[in-house]
This record gives sequence, C-alpha cells and structure tokens, in this order.
Amino acid sequence: MPIATTDPTALSRTAHPAPAKSKRKSIWTNLGFQIVVAMVLGAATGFLLPEVAVPLKILGDIFLRLIKTAVAPLVFLCVVVGVVSAGDFKRVGKVGLIAMFYFEIVSTIALGVGLLAGNLLGVGKGMADSTRAGLAQGKAPTGAAAPHSTLDFILNIFPDNFIGAFAKGELLQVLVIALIFGAALLHLPAEKRAPIEAGLNKISDAFFEFIHLIMLVAPIGTFGAVAFAVGSSGTNVLLSLIYLILSFYAVVIAFILVVLGAISALFKINLFQFLNFIREEIYIVLGTASSESVLPRLLEKLPTYGCSRQSVGLVLPTGYAFNLDGTSIYMAMGVIFLANAYHVPLDLGQQLGILAIMLLTSKGAATVSGGSFVVFAATVAATGVLPLEGLPILFGVYRFMSIAIATTNVIGNSVATVVTAKLAGEFDPAMAREAMDRLRAERMAAI
Repeated sequence: MPIATTDPTALSRTAHPAPAKSKRKSIWTNLGFQIVVAMVLGAATGFLLPEVAVPLKILGDIFLRLIKTAVAPLVFLCVVVGVVSAGDFKRVGKVGLIAMFYFEIVSTIALGVGLLAGNLLGVGKGMADSTRAGLAQGKAPTGAAAPHSTLDFILNIFPDNFIGAFAKGELLQVLVIALIFGAALLHLPAEKRAPIEAGLNKISDAFFEFIHLIMLVAPIGTFGAVAFAVGSSGTNVLLSLIYLILSFYAVVIAFILVVLGAISALFKINLFQFLNFIREEIYIVLGTASSESVLPRLLEKLPTYGCSRQSVGLVLPTGYAFNLDGTSIYMAMGVIFLANAYHVPLDLGQQLGILAIMLLTSKGAATVSGGSFVVFAATVAATGVLPLEGLPILFGVYRFMSIAIATTNVIGNSVATVVTAKLAGEFDPAMAREAMDRLRAERMAAI
C-alpha cells in the first residue's frame, strides 16, 4: 500500500515531476551510452596498446575513490532518516525482519547454485601441475588467508569508534551506528526531533548532488578501469581460464533469469522492465566492477519506482552487507575449482559443511578490505582442506569475474528492495507505472 508523507522535501526526492516541455536529447548526452562507448574504447586500448593501458588504472581508481567518499555518509543518512520517518520501531522491525529472512533464503540458494554448477560443469578439472605456476598472475592480498571466524565477524559488526567506522568504510558498523542514532532521535520529543530530521534531509540532498557531479566523470573512470583490466592480464590468462570465466558468467546469467526471475514473477514484478529501469546503473557496474559505485544512485532512484524511502534506506544498504548473490556464487564455484584443480576430493558432507561456512563468511564481504576475493581467501583458509597456493590462480582473473559479481549483487539487492517493500506494504504500484512511463518518454525523446 502507498505510504503517505507530509514531508515536502521527501516528496520532492521521491517523485521527479515531468518536464513541462518535452525536449529532444542527443544520445551522446545519455550516461548509459557514454559508459558503453567508454568500455569499448577501454577494451580496444587494452588489447592494442597494453603498455599505454596499464597506467590508465589510475583513472578508474580516482573515480572509485570519489564515489567511496560518499557511500558511508549516505548509508548513515538514509538509514537514520528511514528509521525516523518510520515513526516507530514496529515498522522498522517489520521491514528489517522481512529483509533478513529474504536475504538468508536467497543467499543460500545462490551458494547452492554455485556448488551445483561447479560440480556439473567440472570447473578446474584437467589443469596440469606444470601449468599452475604459469597461470598465477598477480599476488594474493597480504593476509588474505587469515581466518575469518564467526566470533571475529560478530565482533567486527560493532564499532569502537564513531568516526573510525566511517573512515575505514566499515559498512556494517555504519549501519549499527545509524540504527542506534535513529533510535535515539525517536526518543526525542517531536519538537526537538523535527529540526534535526529536516537538517539530515537537507544534508542528504547535498550528498546526492555531490554524487551527481562525480557521475559526470563515470565514463572516464570506466575507460581507465577496463583498459587496465585487459591490458594488464593479456591473452594468456584469458585463454588458460576461459572455461571458468565463461562458466561463471553463464551461471550468474541463469541465476538472474531463473531464480530472480521466478522471485520477480511471484511478486508480480516484470524483471526485464525493472532491469531496463536500472539500466544505467548496470552499465556503470559493468564498467567499474564495483557495486559501491551505484549505491548512492539506487538510494535515490528506487523510491521513484514506488518503494518507500524508509524501506529503501533500510533494505538496500543492509543488502550490500547481507545479500551478496554474486559473491555467493563466486565463492561456491571457486571452492569447486580449487578442489578439482588440486585433486582434493570433496564429498557431499564436506561440501555442505563448506556451504555453512560460506553462509557466514559471505556476509562479511562488505566489511573486509579487498572485497569478495579476500573473503573467499579467508573461506579457503577456514576449510582447512583446500590449498592456499591456488589463490593466486583465481586472483589472476578475479578482475574479470568481479564484473559479473558486482552486477549480480546490484541486481539482486535492487530486486530484494522491491520485494521487501511489497511484503511490508511499503510499495506504491502507481508510482512504479509512472516511473516506467516517464522512462519510456525520456528514451523516446533521445532517439
């Protein structure tokens, strides 16, 4: 059911009024088109001029650094405003409980799909011992194999420094701070809370404008990131591990179409229309291989699709920590790859035990510096049976697989936000129809 709000600033952010006069836009001004062109040029530069392409990594790094400066503050602001706007803990608890239940179910399915696909496709089989050293491109991150125990994970959720959580980019710690801070605001009398809430809304608007300015250089960052990825790895690694890469891409595409498609159909969401709605964000993730690069845009965009600001502010940032479908599939297939490549037999019981470990460690991908690969490395160490020397092999092609990982994570969390909003009664279907009509009109004008 639609959520009513009396906050005029909230209404201005959740509904973009249609322009009074339709204006024909050039396709060159479309961000999605610019991203695609940048990816093609980056790939061409990497293949034809690898010595020129490798230093271009700095362009992608600068773009991602700029984006990351706003991620933690925006998560904090959106969660706090979402808690305060909900008005009571019952509403917050309802949305949060539904979201966590959904996350756990879908993450388990993703891990199961990865294990099943890895076994059926036989990834890693036939790799000769003599070629292992030649395949190891790059170096695993220092300390990547350190155990990531359940107690460490639980302890790391809770911050010991308010500012430190933001400075280190610890997303789960920022979430905890935001929830407690939002709860504290709810305990204040209404007359004291109102000016603080209004101030937070205005600061949030300023951060969104900050992101809008950064997105102007997204094509440049994409060009640099793609050029480096292709130029630094060359064709040897791609040929050596082409089967693993293609298998992984096929599995994540099947997961999106079959699993997320079935979930979308169950909740009467047209998956292809929804993917079209977040098309520009998908292009950005494909170019940057970072899900963080579009979190601010999604926090602003999904409310225009009919999800309440409260549900988006609570579910989407939490999903970035607890609902990483692409990461789950990657970790599961990576485990089978190493087992096959190094002839380590894993029976069904052992695989189920590793799946249980991954259910915990995959939740830490957003809290560990280095992302999915470092968490995967920690999982390999935690199993006690898989060879750590196999990590550099996977690290050599991780940058290519991370494109699919990040894209699947973003799509999965976007779908999760809409599903949770519907289950919690925080969804307005009329706004969703208006958003799609507006999107079609804008794209027709650009043709």
